[in-house]
Amino acid sequence: MKPITRRDALKTAMGGALAAPAILHGSRRSGDKPNLLFLWTDQQRANTLAVYGNRGYHVPVMNQLASRSIVLGRCYDTQPICTPARSTVMTGLYPHQNGCVNNGIPLRRETKAVPELLNDSACRTGYMGKWHLGNEGSAQHGFQEWVSLQPKGEVRTSYQHFLVQLGYKQKPNGQFSDDFAAHLPFEHCKPNFLAGRASEFIMKNRRESWMLYVSFHEPHPPYFGPLHDLHSDAEAPLPPNYPGLGVDHEPLSYQQTRQELRNASQKELGLDGLPPGEAASEEARRRAFRALNRYYAGNCSNVDHALGRILWALEASGQAGNTIIAFTADHGEMGGAHSLAQKCVMYEEAIHVPMLLRVPWRQSRQIVVPQPVGHIDLVPTILELMQGRPAPESLPGEGWLSSPWQK
Repeated sequence: MKPITRRDALKTAMGGALAAPAILHGSRRSGDKPNLLFLWTDQQRANTLAVYGNRGYHVPVMNQLASRSIVLGRCYDTQPICTPARSTVMTGLYPHQNGCVNNGIPLRRETKAVPELLNDSACRTGYMGKWHLGNEGSAQHGFQEWVSLQPKGEVRTSYQHFLVQLGYKQKPNGQFSDDFAAHLPFEHCKPNFLAGRASEFIMKNRRESWMLYVSFHEPHPPYFGPLHDLHSDAEAPLPPNYPGLGVDHEPLSYQQTRQELRNASQKELGLDGLPPGEAASEEARRRAFRALNRYYAGNCSNVDHALGRILWALEASGQAGNTIIAFTADHGEMGGAHSLAQKCVMYEEAIHVPMLLRVPWRQSRQIVVPQPVGHIDLVPTILELMQGRPAPESLPGEGWLSSPWQK
């Protein structure tokens, strides 16, 4: 009898949990205000979904959502780094317009985010998860309900309170690090926590219009997670352009980053399990990048399970037919492409992101749009769908509803 590996056991055990829900049914009554469920991840490149060419990752919920959505096949972020990219998604402005040109710069109070642009007092609004646009700990920019995730300074997050209630002991500063959270059991990890809170929000507000943003930290480093050995090397292979060479006239900073990675330890790469300093050899670097891609795929599966819980709640609430669903990421991940990791470079792997838009009363089948689009057009599109009229002319982007594939 063939021995059962931990990966085989995980796939069997997770079979039910990772199964895609039968989405999304229900009908929309004339005059109903639409809801918005905005789901986004941190550092997820486009080619993690089947519709973008990846059939190895275990992400059945994302894949089924894509089968019922408008798929923007070539969607690009405005800047491949967290705060600037997120500032565009939340405001519809380029980073140089809203001031968030680098990490650590808070979104100005006078700059309006989506709920403030919508300006509908009857719409219940919530933000859950990673914010990365300033103060993580309290509701702001038109959001009424706030569930915080990422530790920053002395702010105690909602997730930290959750862990304390489970009996975990805090450090003297009252924080639980990202590395600590990455090593927690599946049921105590960040995506599962967010799924529970988002599901509660949806069920609680099922009789009124609402807007909910759920922002996952994964698959951002630390790459390690509870499903780190769910995928094999064949299911989560190295990019075809590993080790790759920089293109002609590559910026000097990219070359410097590549050299720093050559000298990085496994811990500095966000990985576990290899002796410190071993990354200096070529073979060790290859093993490190292989591990990175397996761990990264596992974190995508972790988010996928959370999405399944949230979409089940939406189905159970009876609002699936009246809810716009958007799914995207702030930016991508190099994963070893051109021998680089993470982002901050203008290569395809760092700027090409998944973008799914499901509007159940406009389409019920998959529509794949090959034309290049950008996150700059996302806010105008959402406002047009929510309000039924063109977005403010002050926004530089253009709504997708006027595009030929929407007619």
